[in-house]
Amino acid sequence: MKGVILAGGTGSRLHPLTTITNKHLLPIYDRPMVNFCIEALVKAGITEIMLVTGGTHAGEFLRLLGNGHEFGIDRLSYGYQERPGGIAEALGLAERFVDGDPVLVMLADNIVEGSIRPMVESFQADPHGARILLTPVEEPEHLRHLGVPAFDGEGSISGIVEKPDDPPSRYGVTGIYCYDADVFEVIPTLEPSGRGELEITDVNNHYIALGAMAFDVLEGFWGRRGRVDRRLLPGQRLRSFPWGEQGLRAGSGPDSGPSSGLVPVPAVVHLPSG
Repeated sequence: MKGVILAGGTGSRLHPLTTITNKHLLPIYDRPMVNFCIEALVKAGITEIMLVTGGTHAGEFLRLLGNGHEFGIDRLSYGYQERPGGIAEALGLAERFVDGDPVLVMLADNIVEGSIRPMVESFQADPHGARILLTPVEEPEHLRHLGVPAFDGEGSISGIVEKPDDPPSRYGVTGIYCYDADVFEVIPTLEPSGRGELEITDVNNHYIALGAMAFDVLEGFWGRRGRVDRRLLPGQRLRSFPWGEQGLRAGSGPDSGPSSGLVPVPAVVHLPSG
């Protein structure tokens, strides 16, 4: 299974910080934001990764990550998105890298407390269609900035609404997705949204319409750093984790045993049907 990290976008909501660097290179607690994403994939057993970025600061990822070996990556490739064309368009740039394998896609501003390994293993056991990771969200005002799933009477996802005024559920789509290789046939069929981008929500709704969408629900802390007023919480929360003075490094964490110094957190559970 391959991994694709999407680290593009202009980061306009984090201006003026993003005038000097890509937003995914901004520090969260003791490391650049993108490091959390890499650690999550490596600990889930995914060590062939492509990072897709764009803009004038793209070269800084190469300077930070190099060939990826220091972070436990066996093969690290890079893709360049020439203009902000949407998450789905950025994923399309990874088609040759994925080369017919199942793929996990993660937006680079995701920070998760637990492990995504159970989700990865579930998809590897049945690598067809799509599988997405949801998180409980209690605040309606936060849901209005996310993709929000609606459920049918059997507990399956019946559709995803992007940034709804009236959220159909109390769950948000995290920005962590598993797809089969057919996703690269879906992307060229998409129509640009009103903002001129190819939306990943349209990809997910395509799989939902086919009856080929599964999901898991994350337990534990989750955050995405899209706005300045929400960047303070992750640093405060991460500082409270018992990681020790050196913080969490590649090869440590929930999947590396009791010596990691992390409180074990059940990472993924299934939402009961009904």
